[in-house]
Amino acid sequence: MTFIADLQALVECQSPTEDLAACTRVVNLAAEIAARVLGSPAQVIDEKGRPVFWWGSKEPKIVLLAHLDTVWPHDSFDPLWSIEGDIARGPGIFDMKAGFLQALYAVAEIPHAEQSLAIIATTDEEVGSQTSRELIERVAKGASAVLVLEASLRGKVKTGRKGTAMYRIAITGRAAHAGLEPEKGINATAEIARVVSQVIALENSEHGTTVVPTTMQSGTTTNTVPAIATLDLDIRSYLQSELIRVDTAVRGLSASHPEAKIEITGGMNRPPLEPSSTIKLYEILEKVAQKIGMQPIGHASVGGASDGNFAAAAGAPTLDGLGAVGDGAHAPHEQIHLSSVPDRISLLTAFIKELIRE
Repeated sequence: MTFIADLQALVECQSPTEDLAACTRVVNLAAEIAARVLGSPAQVIDEKGRPVFWWGSKEPKIVLLAHLDTVWPHDSFDPLWSIEGDIARGPGIFDMKAGFLQALYAVAEIPHAEQSLAIIATTDEEVGSQTSRELIERVAKGASAVLVLEASLRGKVKTGRKGTAMYRIAITGRAAHAGLEPEKGINATAEIARVVSQVIALENSEHGTTVVPTTMQSGTTTNTVPAIATLDLDIRSYLQSELIRVDTAVRGLSASHPEAKIEITGGMNRPPLEPSSTIKLYEILEKVAQKIGMQPIGHASVGGASDGNFAAAAGAPTLDGLGAVGDGAHAPHEQIHLSSVPDRISLLTAFIKELIRE
């Protein structure tokens, strides 16, 4: 088997986060591939009812962190797998099955790697890592380095990520006939519309703080004053202080009608991944790249969050974006550049060896 054949098998083993059976299948497949590539078996552990891939030390000093779930519902990516020249496409190939596989092939070049490191791949990252967060934080607290195999940004690693918060706001009003006696109702749609204008005003571009109303639902029929409305919010910022500011404001929202009821659920999910947690490892990476004859890798801060946010907040030096080179995470053109794979594996191998020496 080759890297491409292994990658095709992982991609074709579809694994939408919400399908627990599918996630179990992809983790079992990953364990089979790992046993062949690494020469020793991986474990499939149960973490609060979800499968987690684990290979290597139980108390690792170096953690290679990945996830095997994807955002793609079954058979929603067409074709499921394709190669055209240098481009391979498929659901989850860029985010982040190629990165996981690159980690396996890199570690295969490191003798006795299982003594000092672990490769861990979860299956609920795409929905906030509710079940795996404590595991990630627990392992990170004992690690000297956490290397996250999320996709790169055009080859650059990620030294900063926004923290995230998610909320659902529910308004309960009162139904009435929209034509005969609308004045007897309490219009939940009108109430939620006022909330939308208030939360949008909480954005702060100076700190990259975004407040995005996403899904909204209200009403039952076209001739009824809507009694219930819900709104989901996606909040992101590079600063924890900004997330706290917005959290306070969201929880302080109130309905304008004195008889309407408002309920706010959710809250802060991932803390920001700040450069103070990543810069040391990034500097080592660039020295390693130079030593093996590669061009400078480069780095960037991005809006998306990952499990690296949790690892850094737990105190571990963390470096993200060490995975595939490609494009289209969560998009119909999701792809990787096959020609980049050997160099990324070589870089990761040399980087890990340097960290073990240090």
